[in-house]
Amino acid sequence: MTATAALERALSAIDDVEGDVRAWVHVDRDAAASAARAVDASDDALALRGLVLGVKDVFDTADLPTEYGSPIYAGHRPRADAAAVAMLRAAGAVCLGKTVTAEFALFHPGPTHNPRRLTHTPGGSSSGSAAAVAAGMADVALGTQTAGSVIRPASFCGVWGFKPTYGRVSIAGLKLVSPRLDTVGWFARSVDVIDAVRVALTGDAPFPSDARPRIGVVRTGRWDAADEDCRQVIEDAASRARAAGATVLDLTLAPPLEALIDDQRIVQAYEGARSLTYERTWRAGDLSDELRELLEWSAAIPTTEYERVLNAAAGAAVLV
Repeated sequence: MTATAALERALSAIDDVEGDVRAWVHVDRDAAASAARAVDASDDALALRGLVLGVKDVFDTADLPTEYGSPIYAGHRPRADAAAVAMLRAAGAVCLGKTVTAEFALFHPGPTHNPRRLTHTPGGSSSGSAAAVAAGMADVALGTQTAGSVIRPASFCGVWGFKPTYGRVSIAGLKLVSPRLDTVGWFARSVDVIDAVRVALTGDAPFPSDARPRIGVVRTGRWDAADEDCRQVIEDAASRARAAGATVLDLTLAPPLEALIDDQRIVQAYEGARSLTYERTWRAGDLSDELRELLEWSAAIPTTEYERVLNAAAGAAVLV
């Protein structure tokens, strides 16, 4: 399929369902059409030739507004693309627009509905990206994850989501909340596209098509807090994976690793309050009540507590 045809298909889906799903904050049809024509005219070997791309609105884009899900940055226009966006464009992806994010990828979800069932949440904070892919409005969409912001909306919207190892993909040009945790991820409707994007963003080799998956099922101390239906879905998925030939391992977290679940929240909160110092100090009135209260609490976390958590994480790393 040509890039132009792929774009026309995505735009048709937008015309059909975007009024209900509301996955996008900005779509530039003309710029995307121009980019698609350039891709179709190129003789270069483009690994992502013609894939229609949505970009979570916490990534800088030079030719599209970048507002981070906040009125503070209404109309903001960066001078350059984020590294991940630039690499995907260079590989032949056609950027169609920016997708809805929760406010600074933290709180106050946007207006997006789950395309599988409009009365349900799409999950966050990468809500628009997951919904756009699920509804056929994009072939691939960038998201971010600090805690669960890729895997959660991927699960809720029924698409593939990939959160690579921290540090494997550049975060340059990303509105950071927690520099130690923020990770670039992405969504697609097929594993092949997920892996093609991984190769484009990391330079790593493709995964062998005949590789036998190894899947770990981790039942943390919070396992019983999940609804029975949720637990059963995971058990069923593990059974199906085994039946399909995957190696499925039952894993238990050692106590130091279990403690990191709570420690992660300290790192995210401490760094978030400092990353958003300008916004919480001079533009607090433009923040949602939920985020303002969170940042006030986060700013009061002692540095000694933050350092304790980092030391605990370093000690636990030897157990992995």
